[in-house]
Amino acid sequence: MTPIDALSLSVFTLMLAFGQVMFKRVGLTLQGHGGAEALLLVVREPMLYLALVFYGGATLLWIWILSRVTLSQAYPWVALGMVVVPLLGWLMFGERVAPLFWLGVLLIIAGFGLTQYGASPSGHSAPVADPSSRLDGKD
Repeated sequence: MTPIDALSLSVFTLMLAFGQVMFKRVGLTLQGHGGAEALLLVVREPMLYLALVFYGGATLLWIWILSRVTLSQAYPWVALGMVVVPLLGWLMFGERVAPLFWLGVLLIIAGFGLTQYGASPSGHSAPVADPSSRLDGKD
């Protein structure tokens, strides 16, 4: 994996994480509201549209990343969001994080490290599959 691949994957992971924080912010505006009133609050909330822009941008970045990196090497970066999002929830919203959470964080980070090491034993990125190959096996 090249440095640009790692940087791109880091940006992708952070875009998804901050998108979740924005969705949470929108969700907080709904507290105490329901039905049509809640729907109107959501569609008037600029943070919703910013979150959607982040997710759309992350999707386009993901497609570009997958043109350069194998799925088995790229997808574990999504798991890092399971570390980042709860930490942001704790920092930004004061959400409680149970002590056992920290053990889970260590396991996720260890698993991430193993997947990255195991995805490329020689230290070089594995070649991305030929885009002309088909999943259904037909030529």
